[in-house]
Amino acid sequence: MQTLKHYFALTLLLLFLSCNVSPQPINYGSDGCHFCKMTIVDKVHAAEIVTKKGKTYKFDATECMVNFMNDFDISEIELYLSNNYTEPEALIDATKASFLISENIPSPMGAFLSAFKSKEDAEKFQSEKGGELYTWAALLVKLKG
Repeated sequence: MQTLKHYFALTLLLLFLSCNVSPQPINYGSDGCHFCKMTIVDKVHAAEIVTKKGKTYKFDATECMVNFMNDFDISEIELYLSNNYTEPEALIDATKASFLISENIPSPMGAFLSAFKSKEDAEKFQSEKGGELYTWAALLVKLKG
């Protein structure tokens, strides 16, 4: 009976560890966008979704991530992540980010969309490059509308 308890405990531990819900590094130059299939090379515009079960979907741009959501059960999504424009390769919580659409900052899919960890950074780039600022909720309305 004691051995059975050990096996049960080990099984629970393995199940817990196998469902790791965390971002995965993007392999720039080799990973492909799950939506448009382009190779992800831009280190300031990439994005990622992590499901509640830990499955990762990688995108070459935040707009691809948003478009992917149209055909996906969003109740399964745990994390929405976008690259921080001011810190290449750093993924930030897209739901808390500030977004700038500026025709003076090109992005891979032509939406001119960049994500910023802080509103202050987004406002600084807006003052230099022009454009419109959006919250995550406002961005979803803009891109889906």
